[in-house]
Amino acid sequence: MKKNEPKKTNDLAEMFLAMQELEKTKGIPVDAMLENIKKSIEKACKSNYNNDDVVFAIDINNGVFQAYIQKTVVEEVTDPDKEVDTKQAREIDVRAEIGSKVRIPVDTKNLGRISVQNARSVIRQGIRDKEREITLNEFKEKLHDIVTAVVENIDPTTGNATIRINKSVATLTKAEQVGIDDLKEGDSVKVYIADIKEHEPGKKGKNKGPRAIISRTSDEFVKRLFELEVPEIYDGIVEIHSIAREAGSRTKLAVSSKNSDVDSVGACIGARGVRVAKIVEELGGEKIDIIEYKEKPEEFIAASLSPANVLKVEILDEENKTCRVTVPDSQLSLAIGNRGQNARLAARLTHWKVDIRPESGFYGEDESNEDEKLIADEASIDAESSAELEEATLESVEETAITNTEDEASSSFGADQAPEENSEEEIPVSE
Repeated sequence: MKKNEPKKTNDLAEMFLAMQELEKTKGIPVDAMLENIKKSIEKACKSNYNNDDVVFAIDINNGVFQAYIQKTVVEEVTDPDKEVDTKQAREIDVRAEIGSKVRIPVDTKNLGRISVQNARSVIRQGIRDKEREITLNEFKEKLHDIVTAVVENIDPTTGNATIRINKSVATLTKAEQVGIDDLKEGDSVKVYIADIKEHEPGKKGKNKGPRAIISRTSDEFVKRLFELEVPEIYDGIVEIHSIAREAGSRTKLAVSSKNSDVDSVGACIGARGVRVAKIVEELGGEKIDIIEYKEKPEEFIAASLSPANVLKVEILDEENKTCRVTVPDSQLSLAIGNRGQNARLAARLTHWKVDIRPESGFYGEDESNEDEKLIADEASIDAESSAELEEATLESVEETAITNTEDEASSSFGADQAPEENSEEEIPVSE
């Protein structure tokens, strides 16, 4: 019997070590890489020997890798690429008989330069495909969830951050970073996986593979932070009804409790403000107003404008959700907020269009006056007109309005504020 010993070389041992390293760093199983190598050799054998009936002897621990072409034993050979006569077969294996198969070792050095290049391409493509599959599965498991990532580098031109999530890499664009974020290489940062693009087009129509859309500016990011920090929310006892956010500046959160014994606002704050303080710290000092959700629109709208005191809420058009809110003259600027922010967030939180007016009326005119109506219309709170509203209303009550900055500061919880030590009720959060 003429033995065909499998090859055992230092090169093979190094190849197996490299595969094991790839498995550790990129999560690509060694078996998956071996399968791609087998496919590439089968393809090369088909091209060079017109025979893709290939079997392998592999021993990773001992660095053994050998490929064999199988040929069928026949009395008279008609296809030398796939058949061998009895005499030749028995020189390889004395037990060979007609109809059986014998294994003939393949010398990979004789596969040809083009075949070797093709084999390498198949292996590389196989590794890329496996990487994409692992990345996609990893992102799918965390879709609509918060993960902790490590910042690998920051693009000095765009400000985009390349971050590593376990064994996958993603990009946190500058637009999705909180304005006050000062990310550095090596930092750990929490991000929200908002969406996944399974097939991201690249150059010349090539598929770049799956890509995660990650964010720190979305409303859902804040919602998930509260779910992580507040057990009552996670357990479903406290419900988050709506969130309105201007990332890096301020967030309004409406909550309610399904258990009369549980205070929804207090649960979100935590003892001495510990729970909300952690969230504020994660958001870099972003102010958070927590208010109790009300079923009655008038009550909910009034609460949403906190820290301002609301005297009256009039529903103008229930179908189109428009209303008019009356506040004390001294509270007008507080209700509107800096550049209309407080009123704008209240409108987003309640999904109502809000017209704000002082108790004395615009320019001291009667409510039925057409000019006043025009000014009230212009004072409608939305994202486009809020800045103009603040300028017009502040000018109209120039002699009477008092800008109560201390009250405004006390309405929200931020990193620059600390709750009182002796009472949770004194913690400055909107109710």
